[in-house]
Amino acid sequence: MKIVVIGGTGLIGTKLVQNLRQGGHEVVAASPSSGVNTLTGEGLTAALQGAEVVVDVANSPSFEDNAVMKFFETSGKNLLTAEAIAGVRHHVALSVVGTERLLASGYFRAKLAQENLIQASGIPYTIVRATQFFEFVGAIAESGADGETIRLPPAMMQPVVSDDVAAALTNIAIAEPQNGMIELAGPEPIRMDELVRRFLSSKQDARQVIADSQSSYFGTEVNDQSLTPGDDPLLGPTHFDDWLARPVLQG
Repeated sequence: MKIVVIGGTGLIGTKLVQNLRQGGHEVVAASPSSGVNTLTGEGLTAALQGAEVVVDVANSPSFEDNAVMKFFETSGKNLLTAEAIAGVRHHVALSVVGTERLLASGYFRAKLAQENLIQASGIPYTIVRATQFFEFVGAIAESGADGETIRLPPAMMQPVVSDDVAAALTNIAIAEPQNGMIELAGPEPIRMDELVRRFLSSKQDARQVIADSQSSYFGTEVNDQSLTPGDDPLLGPTHFDDWLARPVLQG
């Protein structure tokens, strides 16, 4: 089966491409560096020729409100139009758990716009909403940093490692389209401040993490329901502490 991975050279895309090739599939790792640019349309027609499945794990290079909306709207329209012409039978996209609850953020408004384009495209699809990746915890820490203290909302999370996201996407890509959404999370609910506290401890970073209900998550207010999945999500098997104990952290 020919499968095109949009964003095939990024954190998730690289692992997904490797998994699919190990499964014997013909895989195109599509990205601007390989001559496939969804924002301009360059290279899309050739990349999608003969493809049965497209998995879109690309992310915007900028999270500024207007830039991120332009990226997901323009890329989504270009990609879905090219897929319709090529006769792609399954579009898989990676999105974020809680997207519809975080619309104060321009990034999540853009992700919702991307999801809406997919649902309206007429192409059979599966949208996979994942929780935050373990590899993103360092950025969460820095978002609340002020000198020797880090202030974060004590909101519940259920993060997942990128390896488990790639494994789930591998199975979903070769399965039948759901024409709906699947949620994916890690095995362990944990509050944001405690998650960062464990991360810093593993790196022997002495900064103090303060649970502050008045602080925000990248400028957006969050509560215990904002970042956590609903009933019966897919669960990745890797625990955060086991990932921290690996000899070399990924990302």
